[in-house]
Amino acid sequence: MPELPEVETVRKGLAQLVEGRTIVGVDVYWDRIISGPIHSEEFANQLIGEKLVGFERRGKYLIFLFTHWAMVSHLRMEGKYEVEAKETPLKKHTHVVFHLDDGRDLRYLDVRKFGRMTLVPLGEQESVAGLKTLGPEPVPETFKLASFQKTLKQKTRAIKPLLLDQKVVAGLGNIYVDEALFKAKIHPLRPANTLKLSETKRLHEAIIQVLGEAVEAGGTTIRTYKNALGEAGSFQVKLHVYGKTNEPCIYCGTPIQKLKVAQRGTHICPSCQK
Repeated sequence: MPELPEVETVRKGLAQLVEGRTIVGVDVYWDRIISGPIHSEEFANQLIGEKLVGFERRGKYLIFLFTHWAMVSHLRMEGKYEVEAKETPLKKHTHVVFHLDDGRDLRYLDVRKFGRMTLVPLGEQESVAGLKTLGPEPVPETFKLASFQKTLKQKTRAIKPLLLDQKVVAGLGNIYVDEALFKAKIHPLRPANTLKLSETKRLHEAIIQVLGEAVEAGGTTIRTYKNALGEAGSFQVKLHVYGKTNEPCIYCGTPIQKLKVAQRGTHICPSCQK
């Protein structure tokens, strides 16, 4: 957490709240949040006077577009952005504050301090580590069945960890891999190259549908996720397998099981996903 739908929802919220504003100051309280060749002091100095001209998303990465710079933000496990009046006291775990020209702050909070921000010249954001190896976005225009089928046939790795590594398709994390595999009726430990074309097609469709529906619902709130507007996502009410241990499968009534796959808690129906 957060995964693609949550990051997309944050992107929309930030665009609504702070797009067009100019940075008048930056405070960095935890230097390690700032990664890449530009370190915290230069990071803060370079952004003064820069206008927030837009926001993009690539996979799970949030991309801030400034006048001359791009900032790639990876929220990792617990990172989140909040917009507050400048006089509002800082909350615990606030690590970076962007002071805006209208008297508000854009604040980055992260309980675990795992999130990272990387500043690069505008137009060079695709060169940032992590972005340059990402697979296609999980939408019909870029995520093609033929390419997906070809890639899976070349991989002996189990299908769940393969989908989690972001190189086959971007944006999938633990929650949505479980949901897509359940919808496609594929066991997470199946070697990728053993999937039949019909199974690959079901999985391809499930990935697009599950992530699309989650984006529409504003993401999934399991623990602490809220978007930039302070709103929780609602897709958790549509989850069919993730977090449903011992609850009946919606298809066959068999109790959902939880197991470990690639060190990740994984939820399956042992009857539907043989």
